[in-house]
Amino acid sequence: MALGLRSAIGSDVGRRRTANEDSGAAGDRLLVVADGMGGHAHGELASALTVAAMLELDERLPRDLSDVDLLGELARAVDEASERLAEHARKEPDTQGMGTTVVALVFDGARLGLAHVGDSRIYRCRGGRLRQLTHDHTMVQQLVDEGQITPEEALVHPRRSVLMRALSTEHPVEADLEFLEPEPGDRYLLCSDGVTAVLPDKAIEDLMAAPTGPEVVVEQLITLANEGGGPDNITAVVADVVDAGEAQAQGVRVVGAASDLR
Repeated sequence: MALGLRSAIGSDVGRRRTANEDSGAAGDRLLVVADGMGGHAHGELASALTVAAMLELDERLPRDLSDVDLLGELARAVDEASERLAEHARKEPDTQGMGTTVVALVFDGARLGLAHVGDSRIYRCRGGRLRQLTHDHTMVQQLVDEGQITPEEALVHPRRSVLMRALSTEHPVEADLEFLEPEPGDRYLLCSDGVTAVLPDKAIEDLMAAPTGPEVVVEQLITLANEGGGPDNITAVVADVVDAGEAQAQGVRVVGAASDLR
């Protein structure tokens, strides 16, 4: 069966921030979210440049992706984004130190290529059950992996936002890359930690499993994150895997800081 994607995207500054450093984009085969590193100079520029690099990847890929090294192309796009950050910092030294996370999915009609750096996340809801598909590149996740703290302790750890891996102006970074095998009825979520730092997995699962469209789920995620205090920028992409005949062309939609570069 030929498959397609039906998606929605949204971004909000949240309740406590004055600027949106998140960026995101959703198209017929590309989904991406980038979270500019808070507390660093020009996080919004870092996320916007990274999403721009991903959009250019989508533009240069052929229509038929069956003979394309999709994971190799995703790795190349992450490398290009890193180089753009470094080049920008060389030209404008005040942007030195900017950085961003990134999560991206590219759909070839049968498989999804996944790329991930940082603590933005990708989830899949299948059969009403939510599963986190990415592994946070954070200090607290490393402590959990080593058995030094519990997942519950990680949620309230004072250094839970410290990243161990991110795109930056300092050095290239290696992305986690893998293929996913989507099934009809699957629903995917890409989001910044403005969602996950506020909403527990059960709340996300309830929204993702509900018989509502992607647009409604995105709106509800943003609303609930803000009702929970909205401590950070909030960006979410929700995509349903559908029969190709149901996947009408939606075009590319860009939100957050990246929308200012277009």
